[in-house]
Amino acid sequence: MEEKIARVSALLYTAISLGFSVVFLAATYLTGTDYPPVARWGGFVWVFILGLIITMPIVIPYVKKKHEG
Repeated sequence: MEEKIARVSALLYTAISLGFSVVFLAATYLTGTDYPPVARWGGFVWVFILGLIITMPIVIPYVKKKHEG
């Protein structure tokens, strides 16, 4: 049971973080400003990592609560 909760949680917070990163990347293209590739992709990675840090402690208890009761 714990393993399933961990797997589902990891999938969820990774997907959410990836979504944040894609929104960031889209925003850099849609603004019309010519950002260097290092800024775009570095920002993508940075937002992804920050998204993981923020969503992990929120998603894990939520999934645990959903599966246990």
